[in-house]
Amino acid sequence: MVTGSEVPTPFRLAYVPGVTPAKWVRVWNERLPDVPLTLIAVSAAAAADVLRAGEADAGLVRLPIERTDLSAIPLYAETTVVVVPKDHDVAAVDEVVAEDFADAVVLHPLDDTLEWEQRPGVPAKERPATTEDAVELVAAGVGLLVVPQSLARLHHRRDLTYRPVTDAPESRVALSWPQERTTDLVEEFIGIVRGRTVNSSRGRTPTPPQPKDKAKSQRPDASGARRKPGAAGGAAGKGARGGPGATKGAKRGKPRGRS
Repeated sequence: MVTGSEVPTPFRLAYVPGVTPAKWVRVWNERLPDVPLTLIAVSAAAAADVLRAGEADAGLVRLPIERTDLSAIPLYAETTVVVVPKDHDVAAVDEVVAEDFADAVVLHPLDDTLEWEQRPGVPAKERPATTEDAVELVAAGVGLLVVPQSLARLHHRRDLTYRPVTDAPESRVALSWPQERTTDLVEEFIGIVRGRTVNSSRGRTPTPPQPKDKAKSQRPDASGARRKPGAAGGAAGKGARGGPGATKGAKRGKPRGRS
């Protein structure tokens, strides 16, 4: 039997490995408690296809992404790190440059999104299918892996560690959605990730409050005329400025000379 109540359509948000949407989901639930938000985990390589197929309303993706039919708002960039065994020479320093592991085998997984002009190290014979697979190969002593820091944390192992690579390209995370499906809910989520307040979350510009003193000064007096600032207590006001009401001896003296 139909009761007449309708279940609200959820807002579907895709996200790639390493991205943590929890803080934005929390804000969404506070502002739109009647609209459920559904999270969809997708691989970095599949994110664009998921959006184009209409399987998600928006997605937190890694750039670059083809923008012919997708909009994208860059959100932040991540530090790039090299993942190594704990007993590796790299583990003995705080940070490295790509030249420090130029002679080592560096794994290049198929889901890698880092854009290098020239990839560091010696390429492996085969490319791992995923970053997770590449981490397992690092643990097996096959090679090293250069990834965004969030992925190094996501696939953390006790026998591995990582160090920042100061001259490596950064991974950029963006909010993306199909250009032809920029719905009101998409606009709401854009406002959330951009840190807009409730009043301006969809581009609304709130009216700034008027200063209280200015508002009072514009009120009409008993005669109907508007008072000018400083009109009340005129004699006192003139005295404060050194006018007729000023007391003698109120002039500023010259600074005393040093003895």
